[in-house]
Amino acid sequence: MIPSRNKKKGVVGLDIEASSIAATELCVNGGVRIGGYGIAPLDAGVFRDGEVHEPDGLSESLKELFSANKLPKDVRLGVANQRVVVRTLQLPLIEDQDELEAAIRFQAQDHIPMPLDQAVLDWQVIPAAAGAEVPTLEVVVVAARRDMLKKAIGAVKGAGLRLVGIDHSAFALIRALAGEHPPMHAGGFADPGPEFDPMADPAELQQTAEVVADPSADPTIGVPEMGRLYCNLGDVTNLAVARGDFCLFTRVFNFGIEGIAQSLAERSGLTLDHARQWLIHVGLEADVGSIEGDAEIVTATRDALAAGTAKLGDELRRSLEYYAALEGAVRVESVVIAGAGTMIPGLVEHLRRELPLPIDAATPSALAGVAGRAAARLTLSYGLGLEE
Repeated sequence: MIPSRNKKKGVVGLDIEASSIAATELCVNGGVRIGGYGIAPLDAGVFRDGEVHEPDGLSESLKELFSANKLPKDVRLGVANQRVVVRTLQLPLIEDQDELEAAIRFQAQDHIPMPLDQAVLDWQVIPAAAGAEVPTLEVVVVAARRDMLKKAIGAVKGAGLRLVGIDHSAFALIRALAGEHPPMHAGGFADPGPEFDPMADPAELQQTAEVVADPSADPTIGVPEMGRLYCNLGDVTNLAVARGDFCLFTRVFNFGIEGIAQSLAERSGLTLDHARQWLIHVGLEADVGSIEGDAEIVTATRDALAAGTAKLGDELRRSLEYYAALEGAVRVESVVIAGAGTMIPGLVEHLRRELPLPIDAATPSALAGVAGRAAARLTLSYGLGLEE
């Protein structure tokens, strides 16, 4: 933790995975700084595949985490699962905001694979690339199932916390890593406030993001032409293609480091917690014969890591190919890997062999004072706390 005198309470970014909860408090007072943080284990089954399955169990864990680390109660929650959808729409230039809203909702019906009356919907206009002509508007639309959000919101409120916002975790990842200043363009899809009710009338749920581009503005002022793929390797794998700090495409697939640990646990008879520790201990760098420990477990760990990393590489490659085939896709020039998976020795290097793009591992520089494994786990919660 980065200590501070006269500490001013801030907003806590809250990231939940199957095996742990990460919370990072950010204080804004002439700049952004970390006020505190905490990481706590989570019981098996409470949270799976990016969704809350046992709200009461999550509430209890949140109470303990926030009490033990003396964190403030205002939180911004990240979500990433198969029931959150992000689509990029191409629209004609529309200056009137009411007309733009109507056009977005009309087109969203054809692009969002869920009934809009059962979803929370938000959007953001993306500025054109630097020097590009602006014949159309590019709009990122985000939709999330209200029933999925209801459980997460209930768990947060059950812990006595105040929910001040909900955000797609991919947007938080971009904010955390796209630049050293706290970019605010990759905005969240809902700012529910303390009385947010996901079961209310859908018309009351619509909370339009502030439009960040003026269609009549100078088209030479924009963001980079090429994109970057951001990837968070956690219990699930969370991908985002961004141009500058504007999100263009996201994908979540339900396989990540937790899946590799589960495979190892099933093959070796280890508990999940021990399997996670073995992944870090064995890694993909050292010769198997030189690694201390039971030879059979060492070998099983290396095999699980090799198979899991190959699967991750395949998924990343397919995601890039899928995105490249979309209308209006920008060229992706590099990949940034973050999250707990970066702490497994050799994993990022193996992914470099799987993909035809430069790959770097990263954690936010603001977390430089935090030990490596903790900093990797806190990356998403840090990005969540950055949103204003």
